[in-house]
Amino acid sequence: MLELSDVHTYYGASHVLQGVTLAVGPGEIVTILGRNGMGKTTLIRSIIGFTPPRRGRVGFKGDDVTRWPPFRMVERGMALVPQGRRVFASLTVRENLEVARQSRTGRWTLPRVFELFPSLGNRARNRANKLSGGEQQMLAIGRALMTDPDLLLMDEPTEGLAPLLVREVGRVIAGLKRDGLSILLVEQNLPLALAVADRVHILSRGQIVHSSGPADLMANEAVKSRYLGVA
Repeated sequence: MLELSDVHTYYGASHVLQGVTLAVGPGEIVTILGRNGMGKTTLIRSIIGFTPPRRGRVGFKGDDVTRWPPFRMVERGMALVPQGRRVFASLTVRENLEVARQSRTGRWTLPRVFELFPSLGNRARNRANKLSGGEQQMLAIGRALMTDPDLLLMDEPTEGLAPLLVREVGRVIAGLKRDGLSILLVEQNLPLALAVADRVHILSRGQIVHSSGPADLMANEAVKSRYLGVA
């Protein structure tokens, strides 16, 4: 579904991603872990096309999409749940979802999103800036789903959420996986990340320094302490 090969991304002269190689298979959840400032959001930006790599290759569904603009990525079947939610504050819940709709006959419809997130259905006519942080996160996920993606990029979806809402996000991610959606998840909540992931990569200073299954990482105290600050 997604394949990165030796990806190098810069901000000006700053070399942020330094040879990242990874893959996400169909129906698979791959989680990226790491401390703040290690390049996780830059990785997401490099994939979706906000900050294209200067070297290396991004492959998506058999195409070389390394230099594609974001709108073409969405048309091809990639969607983003950005860090910080970034919902359209002046639009209603319904309008936020409608503006992302790819077609009238897609797999994801308003009723299906409202079934997944009942609180959004109850507040469909409310402006997004009147929602709680958790509701805004649900809206950001629902908006991405309305594009009918095959691959979902999620950048820190539980950031700033209460524990009850963290569990709700975990439930939604697990349900999307059961539906066959491929997900690349950037996450700092280690228990959630390991609970939903098929494979885990740790990013440190722009490089992948550890790759394993979630159970292997959970048992590796040295790696967790060194790269994640988990005792």
